[in-house]
Amino acid sequence: MAESRDVRSAMLAALADHDGILALDAALVARDWIAAGRRLGLPDSMVDVGERGEISERWLASTTKADNRVGPDDEGISYVRTSAGDRWDLREVIAAVSEEVLGAEYARTHRGLGRLAKIYDFASRIPMHIHPPQREADKVGLRSKDEASYFPPDVDRGAHPESFFGLVPIDDHEGLRGRMLELLERWHTDEILGLSPAYLDIPEAGFFTPSGVLHAPGTALTIEIQEDSDTLAMLQGINSGRPVRKELLFKDISDEDRRAHGEAALLEWIDWAENLDPRFFERHRILPRPITTMPGVEESWILYGSRKFSGKRLVLEPGARATLRENGVFSLLVWRGEGTIGGRPVRARSLSDDELLVVHDRAVQPIEYANTGSEPMVVIKFFGPDVNPDSPLMA
Repeated sequence: MAESRDVRSAMLAALADHDGILALDAALVARDWIAAGRRLGLPDSMVDVGERGEISERWLASTTKADNRVGPDDEGISYVRTSAGDRWDLREVIAAVSEEVLGAEYARTHRGLGRLAKIYDFASRIPMHIHPPQREADKVGLRSKDEASYFPPDVDRGAHPESFFGLVPIDDHEGLRGRMLELLERWHTDEILGLSPAYLDIPEAGFFTPSGVLHAPGTALTIEIQEDSDTLAMLQGINSGRPVRKELLFKDISDEDRRAHGEAALLEWIDWAENLDPRFFERHRILPRPITTMPGVEESWILYGSRKFSGKRLVLEPGARATLRENGVFSLLVWRGEGTIGGRPVRARSLSDDELLVVHDRAVQPIEYANTGSEPMVVIKFFGPDVNPDSPLMA
């Protein structure tokens, strides 16, 4: 209890010192089942982390622990950094000053920030996988994992910038189920990709991917927001010539379902209507939707499709300024350029000066964004469930 009071007193002081805008240190996540694309701005010496694999993701304002086989207890967790140089686990911060961070009304009806934002950076395509619908996630005490993605421009898209989504819409559903089960049981193959259509990862676009949809994202550097969960089932045994551990197929299957059904248990995760929709591309592709346009300033929705999360992109040309307010707590990443936000200096790719958390009472007040550099300043904002009831939904 004493520790909780220490966190609360420290955070109340930090909120006062920083006018409700808190700096976050970068949360870097390794994966041992896929090679890093090395586009996160890290020196090579930081990428290879031995048995943990390679640093291939950066999680943003995260209170979700990465569910890795090997790694530190706080992998994936963001830390608040104060002007005194202290670092505080964001999970503890939100627990200690929940109303101050989330807003009193939001804190009564929501559990924390409620979303996981990330950048992922892989050298090869992510193996075909699926996230459980909530009814299946409930069996193992987890949350489902709807996602929305955005491919930023002006970044190398890698060797395979095309993503597989859903299933080829055919009439023989029983035959498709049987073929899929055969491949899961055989495992050491990538033939499951042959059951799914692929689409090019086009810069400035993205996809909304509900839980229950098969997908194998391509190598384009991707900014993503999703439910605050790290749950999945891998469905592909070989990826770019590398074996995928079959334990990742059963990672979040209940022991009871695994004993009773084996690989067939995964077929219950699949939303067959959604996967077989012949209009899948049309109904799940995300394109920027303008919100605010003024000389030198443009803000658009770029992450949307669900009330569970949303995301905006703000672009300011050199010398431009904009004063904006939001509906509630949010975090942001300065993706390009440099300037000030709420009077606080920010700079892209610095790992310590490019990520902020803006608490509720500050977010609903006017905040000035100013580009003080010589190139466009690009800011990505991330919001949790129900913060933006006006964010776009999919058709």
